Amino acid sequence: MLVKLSPSALKQTRWYEYGVRFLLGGLATVIAGIVGARFGVSVGGLFLALPAIFCASATLIESHERRAKEKAGLSGRRRGQQAAALDAAGAGLGSIGLAAFASVFYVVVATTTIGAFVAAILVWATVSVLAWWLRRKFRITSRAVQTERIGQSARGRGIVP
Repeated sequence: MLVKLSPSALKQTRWYEYGVRFLLGGLATVIAGIVGARFGVSVGGLFLALPAIFCASATLIESHERRAKEKAGLSGRRRGQQAAALDAAGAGLGSIGLAAFASVFYVVVATTTIGAFVAAILVWATVSVLAWWLRRKFRITSRAVQTERIGQSARGRGIVP
């Protein structure tokens, strides 16, 4: 699977969906600012690092996929949920990369600011791509494959004739 940019997806989004994303992202930023003012910038920074528009994105992805399937005359509920779940997995993997970015930046910034940014970006990219690759390599893709693996395991232990 190749990662690619699809500008046509921008046409599928309604104007108010952008508004929801903007509003929720801004709200998350304001909350992070309030938390930072109350508990310090270290804690506030953790809240700012949260994927600010994830909730809006997940619901919008679900509704787009559901609408597309329903337009074709099919029930799109399950497909919408799967698309949102895939987005959530990507956000989780991105958060791992973000944590690596923050760690490297924290260690290196005392020496050089530019160097800290360069090192942190390289580590973020490496960790994020590695996390994506590991997830892709080790996940079970379907119930049929999972059932087959369980059956092979059981035969290997002498449970199934």
